[in-house]
Amino acid sequence: MILGGCTSGEKYTVNPDTLITYLNTTSLQLEKLDKTATAFKRGQVSADSLQAVLTKARLSYKRIEFYVAYYNPEFTGKHLNGAPLLKISKSGNQPTVVPPEGLQVLDELIYAENPSEEKVQIAALSKKVKAEYNLLANALTQTKPTPEDLILAARLQLVRIFTLGVTGFDTPGSANGLQEALVSLVAMKTLIEDEPLSQKYAKSKQILALFEGAIAQLKANTSFETFDRLSFLIKYIDPLYAALGELPIEIDTENLKNHTAWNPKSTSIFAPNFLDPYFYTQLKEGEDSQKLKKLGEALFYDTLISGNNTMSCASCHNPDLAFTDGETKSLSSIEGVTVLRNSPTLLNAVYAKRFFYDSRAFTLEQQVEHVIFNPKEFNTAYSEILEKLKKSTTYRTQFGEVFGKENINRQNLAKALASFVLSLQSFNSEFDQYTRGEINSISNEVKEGFNVFMGKGACATCHFAPTFSGLVPPLFIETETEILGVLKSPTSEEKELDTDEGRWKNGIASEAAWIYEKSFKTPTVRNIEKTAPYFHNGAYETLPQVLDFYNQGGGAGMGVKVTNQTLADTPLELSQREIDALIVFMNALTDTSAGAQSISSNNPDFK
Repeated sequence: MILGGCTSGEKYTVNPDTLITYLNTTSLQLEKLDKTATAFKRGQVSADSLQAVLTKARLSYKRIEFYVAYYNPEFTGKHLNGAPLLKISKSGNQPTVVPPEGLQVLDELIYAENPSEEKVQIAALSKKVKAEYNLLANALTQTKPTPEDLILAARLQLVRIFTLGVTGFDTPGSANGLQEALVSLVAMKTLIEDEPLSQKYAKSKQILALFEGAIAQLKANTSFETFDRLSFLIKYIDPLYAALGELPIEIDTENLKNHTAWNPKSTSIFAPNFLDPYFYTQLKEGEDSQKLKKLGEALFYDTLISGNNTMSCASCHNPDLAFTDGETKSLSSIEGVTVLRNSPTLLNAVYAKRFFYDSRAFTLEQQVEHVIFNPKEFNTAYSEILEKLKKSTTYRTQFGEVFGKENINRQNLAKALASFVLSLQSFNSEFDQYTRGEINSISNEVKEGFNVFMGKGACATCHFAPTFSGLVPPLFIETETEILGVLKSPTSEEKELDTDEGRWKNGIASEAAWIYEKSFKTPTVRNIEKTAPYFHNGAYETLPQVLDFYNQGGGAGMGVKVTNQTLADTPLELSQREIDALIVFMNALTDTSAGAQSISSNNPDFK
């Protein structure tokens, strides 16, 4: 996957010398890391010396990361700096577990309590990272970057710095994210201030001043726990993101749309249009309309689409509860029986590459199918639903207005429901308005809670901004699942692991791997004050219970045996004040305006 890369000599204005210097310097630092890791394996150097060399190598890589990751994000994520999580490769329908590689993995291993236990792996990975990096760097020395590529890459790097860098996601062992953010900003500033396009731009001085301000804040406060991430965002990162976006460059939007949901026309990381919702659906933007949404809304609230005419989508997704149902596990179409799991919110549900807690559906449209065919839910089939719709004069009229004649079919039904769910967007909370400068103040507890969320609490290393879900920045093309060790009951004296197997048993043969045992999709924490009870099993009734679970390091941190827990099992050591602030911040993410609009506009004839 290539995001950028123009080789037109006519458009080539970026001086490549600095870029090549960054590329070559990183190659030299990775060579030193390789040699030092080999010496460490032989017992010739100390762990402290190895850590120092790794730090230099990572800092060097961070100077050029925005460039190499922009040109080949898939390669860099897989080989150079991806998360230290086991993955699978697919051979037919059979999964093969693939160990992670790259600088993040080395950061975790080399900064472990006893890195010598993994000295063989450290040496092998260091050699592999060097080889993979040189392969890509050699190719990039032949690439002619354009001003467009430089600016787009810089804007994506700002998103990466704020969501993955200063949160600690990128440095799981060393927690060195602030220093890495600093060198990355300095490198980009150096390149941009030398770029003729930016020199001619009226706001070039403002752009450089914003860079300098961000750099100064990082130099002034090097403490990971006390760094003010909210002021960093509002004063520097978001204004810089907006200012760079105003540069008069041509953007190949069609190429970008094929590879990322990120919208380069957005002016804020917290703007409602920061991500393109149509990236995640089979429905195309040109097919969507208010009439299609209204049709989908009518279908959403209509019990006609269930087998026995007693359930609608709203039965488990009540707009008054942020499109959840308040039940531990949702009630089924069979009296006295529940479905397997708790009902998640539909607000911002479109922003995902996988759907359901076990990730068994790949699109919104496919998600609908699972509900339709499930014996415990609608217990019907498309053919039965379509026959009912064809008998309705109202529906025949509505489908006709949207699609024309001969239009009540499976595809159009799915499009209508997808259109309505896609419309349930929630990016106008008090916190969003504050970050965008639409309101001037917000409580100190919200500020403190956000900084804990993005820093010490490590919440943002799984619930990534701005969706605060498992949708991974900066391209937002992957939805993570995590193994937390969720308990059957948080109040029981005996700590017992919940029995739900999650993604491991989602019915997709190519994902039937042990690394997904009890792995569940990371939901959004937006509107969380209205979506209790929590987790896939609905066993946690309050946010204090949820935060106590995380504060203790999940199931493994409580002494329960959990296979491949992806949540760190060490206590967070959050104080009661920090926990209270976290709750206040998350409550400031409440925005059910999409639900309120749906209620007021819903046609009562279809209830």
